[in-house]
Amino acid sequence: MVNTYVVVGTQWGDEGKGKIIDVLGGKVDYVVRFQGGNNAGHTVIVNGDKFILHLLPSGVLHQNAQCIIGAGVVVDVAVLKEELTALEKRGFDTGHVFVDHRAHLIMPYHIAEDIAREKARGIYKIGTTKRGIGPTYMDKISRVGIRVADLFDGATLLQKIELILAEKNPLLKQFDCDVFSKEEIYAIAMQYKAILGNRVIDGTIIVNKAIDSGKKVMFEGAQAIMLDIDHGTYPYVTSSSPTAGGICAGVGVSPAKIKNILGVSKAYTTRVGEGVFPTELDNEIGNRIGEVGYEFGATTGRKRRIGWLDLVALKYAAMINGLDYLVITKIDVLSKIEFLDIAIGYEIEGVTYEDYPSWINQQTNIKVLYKRFNGWDEDITSIRTYDALPENAKTYLEFI
Repeated sequence: MVNTYVVVGTQWGDEGKGKIIDVLGGKVDYVVRFQGGNNAGHTVIVNGDKFILHLLPSGVLHQNAQCIIGAGVVVDVAVLKEELTALEKRGFDTGHVFVDHRAHLIMPYHIAEDIAREKARGIYKIGTTKRGIGPTYMDKISRVGIRVADLFDGATLLQKIELILAEKNPLLKQFDCDVFSKEEIYAIAMQYKAILGNRVIDGTIIVNKAIDSGKKVMFEGAQAIMLDIDHGTYPYVTSSSPTAGGICAGVGVSPAKIKNILGVSKAYTTRVGEGVFPTELDNEIGNRIGEVGYEFGATTGRKRRIGWLDLVALKYAAMINGLDYLVITKIDVLSKIEFLDIAIGYEIEGVTYEDYPSWINQQTNIKVLYKRFNGWDEDITSIRTYDALPENAKTYLEFI
């Protein structure tokens, strides 16, 4: 029997995946991240203590689970060290955290390039986190990236550094940025090698053997489907595939081993950064939801954009991920709002769409078709069972 579990976002990120992963993390043997980098932000509260993680899997707080950063993740080792040290200072053992030797490394020139490119875009900026994620994936695809395994082959590493700096330094000069020497980058790489030490493993082999032996493995997604490089609102997307399908490439497992797919969605919608947002609420209701829900990005601190729940996008997310379960978070934030709207379609140039159009990002005149629901006055924050919810809240959830 395959005991795998997947937690992915169904919107534009920030759906509350960290909380769900934390709930499930105590019941599995392995927690595996398969894409993204420290552009993710997971907030987990344990016994009243708040933990904000960007690179480490949210399941790291469970000592019984081996935590693996998979081959599809891009790793800023300096950030990894910061997060490990922060946990250790709070009494957590981090000996169960490992990194696949195939994972690519975020180097200082990637961060410099990311900042420079975003600045150069001006009004056409994408809204990146400026953490070097995109440039690292660019180098990976261009086959000039530095992998964790390269840290353990000094001669080859130097050759790679020379090759990449021959491309990066002229580019950085164009942007009026400081350049890097091969000695400087090599010294940083050796620091990274020392930090990683015995945490480096062959994650692909270990995860497959764990699944084959009946161990419980949870795959943890960062960001969400609407930020997917292929299926999201391109170009305002991330540089990887944060879908259930992304696990196959990001870890190296067969699609046949991907089971129990949980999609997480807020009871409303949020988005950080640029890009289309059909149900956006630029009014007092949106401001209220943002304040009550404390909608600020865990990674950037940026105020999130707020909108009604979009079922067109959510159905699209369910289809691509092949969801087995849907988890709705933060419905308590919607208490004391008289009417609640859910998007059920779009009208663009007189044509109605119930499926998410691939070209929607180019549209500025979208009429959203809504279904309206009565709200509820009760504070439901402390409610822990479905039956105890107000009838109007049940009606809202059942429609979803």
